Amino acid sequence: MSLRLNCDLGESFGSWKMGLDEAVMPYIDQANIACGFHAGDPLVLQKTLALAKQNDVTIGAHPGYPDLVGFGRRSIKASEAELKAMVLYQIAAIDGMASTQGQTLTYVKPHGAMYNDMMADATIRATIMQAVSEYHRPLVLMLQSTPQAERHQQEADSIGLELWFEIFADRCYDDDGKLLSRTQPGAVHNKEKMMAQVKQLKEQGTVTTVSGQTLTLRADTLCVHGDNMDGVNAIQDIRELIRQ
Repeated sequence: MSLRLNCDLGESFGSWKMGLDEAVMPYIDQANIACGFHAGDPLVLQKTLALAKQNDVTIGAHPGYPDLVGFGRRSIKASEAELKAMVLYQIAAIDGMASTQGQTLTYVKPHGAMYNDMMADATIRATIMQAVSEYHRPLVLMLQSTPQAERHQQEADSIGLELWFEIFADRCYDDDGKLLSRTQPGAVHNKEKMMAQVKQLKEQGTVTTVSGQTLTLRADTLCVHGDNMDGVNAIQDIRELIRQ
């Protein structure tokens, strides 16, 4: 697949509004939609799906730990059976809601702490891969592109699971291929550095790490964020750049 833009959406909850979904949706290709555990609620989910349909955007489940207060950014110790069940439960919820609107769920991208735990812990990753592969029809799993992408691909191939590898447009990379911790200066790029990183990725398939090293990363999809109007404007510029 060619490089596409994905964004986390549907994260409002009740009277609490999160993100600028209506402004973002026309400029992305893939919507990672919250399933109610870390954010979102049934009405928000329904409206976000309708918005994706209106803009012809591919929909994906964005499951997280059951942690509304912490926005899914806190790890939760769970057995393999519990983790698999919570992932499948959330996938089924959005898949059912999508079906009622004539839409088809295509992929899964874990959220927050669950995503980070999946990338750091082989057991958690294997459990999430197994959960997605055991769904009643094929779905793709989206995960972070790192220098270990070949190994992750082999893990997925062993159970017949398709992967999409993602790069983050606005995040600085450490020398080991992981995202630089937000506690470190320069962890989040300003617009100039973000556009330079996207241009380099498009033209060379590489990113420049925090120490100036060049890192080759497989990229199927590019994660962008639209939490404010500056972010939305940046997404428009990124879309234009990757389509030139």
